[in-house]
Amino acid sequence: MPDRPAPRRAALPENADLGHLRGQARTLQRGVRRGDPAALRRIRAQGLAAGSGGTGAAVPLDAFPLSAAQLAVAREYGFASWPRLKHHLDTVARYRWDPAATADPEPDETSADRFCRLACLGYTPADGPDRWARAAALLADEPGLVNAHSGAAAAAADVAALRRHLAADPSAAVRHSGPYGWSPLFHLVYSRLNAPSGDAPAAARLLLEAGADPHEGYLWHGLPSPFTLLTGAFGEGEQGPERQPRHPDALALARLLLDAGADPADSQALYNRMFGSDDDHLVLLFAHGLAESDGGVWKSRLGDALATPGEMLRGQLGWAVDHRMPERVRLLAAHGVDLRTPLDGSTGSTGGTFAERAQRNGDPELVALLVAHGADAPVPTPAEALLGAALAGDGAAVTALRAAHPEAAGEARAARPSAMVWAAAQGPAQGRAQGSPQGRAEVLGLLAGLGFDVNALGRGDIPSDQPWETALHHAAMAGDVPSVRLLLSLGADRTVRDRRFDGTPLDWARHFGQEETAAVLAAEPGVTGPPPG
Repeated sequence: MPDRPAPRRAALPENADLGHLRGQARTLQRGVRRGDPAALRRIRAQGLAAGSGGTGAAVPLDAFPLSAAQLAVAREYGFASWPRLKHHLDTVARYRWDPAATADPEPDETSADRFCRLACLGYTPADGPDRWARAAALLADEPGLVNAHSGAAAAAADVAALRRHLAADPSAAVRHSGPYGWSPLFHLVYSRLNAPSGDAPAAARLLLEAGADPHEGYLWHGLPSPFTLLTGAFGEGEQGPERQPRHPDALALARLLLDAGADPADSQALYNRMFGSDDDHLVLLFAHGLAESDGGVWKSRLGDALATPGEMLRGQLGWAVDHRMPERVRLLAAHGVDLRTPLDGSTGSTGGTFAERAQRNGDPELVALLVAHGADAPVPTPAEALLGAALAGDGAAVTALRAAHPEAAGEARAARPSAMVWAAAQGPAQGRAQGSPQGRAEVLGLLAGLGFDVNALGRGDIPSDQPWETALHHAAMAGDVPSVRLLLSLGADRTVRDRRFDGTPLDWARHFGQEETAAVLAAEPGVTGPPPG
């Protein structure tokens, strides 16, 4: 998610409730009153001096009030006061949506409700084309199910059926129905049924004219990033465009919603679409005031728990820089996104400025692009320059820097111990085709020559040393035979298991259907052949 400014804050526990948080405050209060060092450090970290009571008035330590402990707990979770924390919990309770709680059909579920369940994205592992095909088959077998309620008619984008519902009862435009208790418009934009082109925008226009709320949204599992109507229209996300695609009429629906007042600073829509390489959603959102937005209705509801539009856009820029998306960087820069303020690294990736990040990732062209748009030119240390040259696949620069600064290799290894993982996942930014197997193998060879650990655990989605998986896992997943062979020749452990899914590199290759790398990894040690020349 987007980078957040300092100070860092703890994430609220899942299913947090006020009683549990009151208990935390009472525990802190007791700790302060008995002089517990950890408790005293906590209140000092939140600007509450022991004995002040949080109000500036001196009180004995053993009289530290509960209200001050509640203020400290609220601040630890990023809220300015206990009442603001309570307001946030009330908001979460009102808008929370747990798709897993209604994932399984009831024994007496109607055909219309089953159709809605199958047709719509729930952002669960069950999403996928097979469900939408079953929804289409059900509708073909029982075309009259659209008459059961307006949610089913909307999920089918059946304009005639919606008109019948509205003629019988105008409140059908906002009536919640179906297994998820959604409004018709929510069913419409989250449906992935292959309705005839043009029906969905016409149905959306009909519902909006009848009073549907363009701001509608839910807090998925209570997380403070609302899944709105725009989120549903734009689609996509961590499971990829096949399992969570955009709506077939995504842009037309989004334009209708924005024209009706939906706020363009939609944090979840921005997050879900940042993984892909096209920017049509950003172009549309900027055209409707994304750069000038104050966060709209959802920022008012969630307050500090929701990132500001500026923070959202800096998060988008960070992802674009890390994943070598120059056109997106250019688009964000052209709309005034802050290029100069350093990142704090609170998302687990490296901090520094965007230009420094691009330099460390071995992308000099992106550094130049950022500087041309107003970013300060990075001044790398010898270790940073060496790492950047290696990740760029620039062997000549690596040789020259290593000769001039013999200590730089050790410093680079200490600063970025899992660089091999990032290289296996991303490949070079220049020279050979970006991310090509041969290019990745060359970068891995340069890093190995600098003494980087071939079995280090790190992350391949962001430049972070968080211990998730190895370079061999990523090469296996990518079907990158040259890199797999090279890594094995360098001593990569084919039996190591990643820390998230408990899978070996061979498991990863098989899961992602990479038969060639699976065959190499399944071979007996010593028969994989020499590394590429």
